[in-house]
Amino acid sequence: MFRGCQELSGKASGTLADSMTLLWKFKTGGPIKSSPVIDNGLVFVGSADANIYAIDLESGRRVWAHKTTDSIEATPCVVAGSVFVGSADGFLYALDARTSSLKWKYQTGGQILGAANWTRSPDGQGIWILVGSYDNKLHCVDSGTGKVVWTYETESFVNGAPAVGQGVAVFGGCDARIHVVSLVDGNVAAQIDAGAYIAGSAAFVDGQVYVGNYDNSFMKADVAAGTILWKYSGAEASFFSSPAVDEDAVVVGGRDNRVHCIRRSDGKQVWTFATLGAVDSSPVICGDKVVVGCEDGRLYMLKLSDGSKVWSYEIGQAVTSSPAVAGRMIIVGSDDGFLYAFGPAY
Repeated sequence: MFRGCQELSGKASGTLADSMTLLWKFKTGGPIKSSPVIDNGLVFVGSADANIYAIDLESGRRVWAHKTTDSIEATPCVVAGSVFVGSADGFLYALDARTSSLKWKYQTGGQILGAANWTRSPDGQGIWILVGSYDNKLHCVDSGTGKVVWTYETESFVNGAPAVGQGVAVFGGCDARIHVVSLVDGNVAAQIDAGAYIAGSAAFVDGQVYVGNYDNSFMKADVAAGTILWKYSGAEASFFSSPAVDEDAVVVGGRDNRVHCIRRSDGKQVWTFATLGAVDSSPVICGDKVVVGCEDGRLYMLKLSDGSKVWSYEIGQAVTSSPAVAGRMIIVGSDDGFLYAFGPAY
C-alpha cells in the first residue's frame, strides 16, 4: 500500500545496494503519477490511460489490466486478495488481485486522487476501506460489499490518503485543517488548524502527525492534545510530497527543488539536498538510504545521515510517482508512461 503501512510512515525494511541497475521497464498508455505497490510477486499501479495494471515483479510482464473511465493517479491498496483503487471518474474500484475481476465499485461525488487505506471493523470480522474524494468527504466502505459504512465531510477537497492508527483516521484537507476522525463511526475526534491547505498525505506515528502545507510550512502535531508541536520553516515553496518518518528524522520533498531532512524531536533542519526540479514524489527510507523521484527527470538515492548522493538514474521526464521499495528492488513510475524496476548492480 501507499507509504508501506497504515500509518503511512514511508519506511521500507531491508537494505539497498549503493548502485542499482535497470532490470525492466513497462509501458502504459499515459503518464504514471500513481505510485506502485508490491504484493505477492505482483506490482500494481495506475496510469493516466485509465487502467490499473498488475505486472510480474520479476519479469516486468503484464499480468492483467483493468480499465476505468478516467485517469488513475491514486495509489492502489492491496488487502486480503483484493485491490482497492480510486479513479478520477469518482469511483472506488475493488478488483480481484489475481484475475482483475470487478468485485464492486463505489461512487463518490468527485474525483479520487489519493490512495485508499484500510482498517478492521470494530468486531474484527471485516475490513473497511477508507478513501478521500473531491466531494470533500472521507468515505468508509465495507470491503466485502462495497456499501458505505460512514462518511465524514470537510469544507474542501480531500486530496491525500488518510493515515490509520490508534482508532482514528488522520488526514489533511484543502480546508487547511488536519482532521482526526473516529474509525468506529466517522465522528470528528479533533481538528487542528494547519494554516494553509494540505495537498499531501500525513504520516501518523506514535500519536503524532507529520505533514506539510501550501504555505511552505512542515509541521508536527499531537493528535491527543490537538496542538502543533513544531513548525519547520526552512522551505521556500509548498509541500505536496508526503513524509517518511524514521526514529530520529523526517524526510520530505519540497517544491523549492530540495529534499528536506528534519529532526523529528524539535523540527530543526538536519540537511537539504538540491535537485533541478520540484520534489512532489514522496521519499522512502530504507535502512541508511532515502529514495525519491523528482520533476527534473531523475530518481535519487541519498544517504540518510547527511543527504549526500549515493546514486541517481536519469529517466528524462518528471517522476512525481513515489517509489516502492521491496526485496532490494525499487519500482517507480514516470510521466513518460513507463514503470521502471531497479535492482542491485552486481
